[in-house]
Amino acid sequence: MGQVPEGYHRVRGHIRRNPARKGAKRLSAWTIAGLIAGVWLWGQVFEFDEAASAPPTTPQPSLSASAGR
Repeated sequence: MGQVPEGYHRVRGHIRRNPARKGAKRLSAWTIAGLIAGVWLWGQVFEFDEAASAPPTTPQPSLSASAGR
C-alpha cells in the first residue's frame, strides 16, 4: 500500500483527513441560515411593536359635489 500524505491517516483500508482542532470549527450553513432567520424575525417583532404604539390618524372627511345635492 502507498504512503499516507501529510495531514491524513489510514482507517480500515482507506485514507481519512486528520481531525481538526476544536477551535478550528466553523459555523455550518444551517447555523448561518438560522441566525439570519432569527434576525429577520426579531426585526418583524419590533416593527410591529412600533406600529402598534403609534397613534392612529383620524380621517378628515371631504365634501364632494354629489354629497351636497
